Amino acid sequence: MKSSKIKSSTEHSGSSEFEQLLESSFAYTPPRRGEIRNAIILQVDVREVIVDMGAKQDGIVPSQDLERLDPEVRQSLKIGAEVPVYVLNPRDQDDNLIVSINMGLQQYDWEKARQLLKSEEAVQVSVTGHNRGGVLVRWNRLEGFIPSSHLVSFNLSSDRRDWSEILNRPLGVKVIEVDQDRRRLIFSEREAQKEWRAQQKARLLAELKEGDRVKGVVTGLRDFGAFVNLGGADGLIHVSELAWHRVDHPRDVLKVGDEIDVYVLALDRQSNRIALSRKRLLSDPWEDADKRYHEGQLIDGTVTNVVDFGAFIALDNGLEGLLHLSEMGDGSLKEPYSYVKKGDRLSLRISHLEPEKRRVGFTQRWGTDSAQGEEGESAPEDAPQDAVDAAPAAEIEAEDIPPADVPPAVEETETAEPEQSA
Repeated sequence: MKSSKIKSSTEHSGSSEFEQLLESSFAYTPPRRGEIRNAIILQVDVREVIVDMGAKQDGIVPSQDLERLDPEVRQSLKIGAEVPVYVLNPRDQDDNLIVSINMGLQQYDWEKARQLLKSEEAVQVSVTGHNRGGVLVRWNRLEGFIPSSHLVSFNLSSDRRDWSEILNRPLGVKVIEVDQDRRRLIFSEREAQKEWRAQQKARLLAELKEGDRVKGVVTGLRDFGAFVNLGGADGLIHVSELAWHRVDHPRDVLKVGDEIDVYVLALDRQSNRIALSRKRLLSDPWEDADKRYHEGQLIDGTVTNVVDFGAFIALDNGLEGLLHLSEMGDGSLKEPYSYVKKGDRLSLRISHLEPEKRRVGFTQRWGTDSAQGEEGESAPEDAPQDAVDAAPAAEIEAEDIPPADVPPAVEETETAEPEQSA
């Protein structure tokens, strides 16, 4: 009776083990080409490494694959260590299972690249070559590509340089495409620059205060003003804040690349805008106008604008006034455009000076019967009146007097390329 129970128990145990083996055989999947598995190192030799992949046979890492590993990675290969391996060939001509540690480690980089694509975090890559479409780069163990449209540091179509200077050059980039199946990894330097500029502008806005005096470099010129880089972020000098005299276009007083001092006029931390001024750091020419000039004085000035009723003239220190049409030449002109043009250098006499009203009038009609002469001369009774007063007030105020109010800050436009100075 007892022996029959033992026999029954033994048969039941054997049946259970057989069922487990049968189930495991059905659950087992052989290694497939292109598959990545975790493996345990069983043996490390100079010519190969043997790994246990949980398969029916051990995997072999050939010497060619070991040579592609970084020296520090090769030194870390110890018995018992776990490494990812990539199945190169499930069964070669000698019936061996050939795997790659190098390509297995690349899997970690692909996973990290996918994370960077989501997080939009910037990383550094090194240039390894180029072609017509862009630049070849290396990031960790992966080869990547930067299209020429996403390059900022140089222009492939126009740069004629020694490319040996570019090789191994580090570039800050962002991941914009990941396709591991096609081994396609695309980066953008332009997107990273946008992110970097935004961070720099936020840092500057936190550090700057209104009224600060800082140095910057002119990076772009527009009709409405000049962009100035303050160390990673741009601020704007509105055209009305470039000088005390009238400035029709920033190129008249600045050019791209100029290093200048600027005054922090206004900060808008919500919209990340920085308004700057250049003229606030220049001497106001009206403050000592009564000491430097007097009525009847002969001076030289430059035409800054021509209008129907005359021409505006700027003196060398920035003081600006009007040469009325009636005070041009002999006073018989019907229109000024055929007589003077912007940029002309003229010899004039000050006909009227009112520093308290920031007004000055000029004339070219001097002699025995017109304006007051040189110092010591007395002006005749029919001396001309102030040229500004002679002009229609509404026209001057509406069209020709430079605005004195603080200009609104204008945010930098990312897509526009800086205009080069003439």
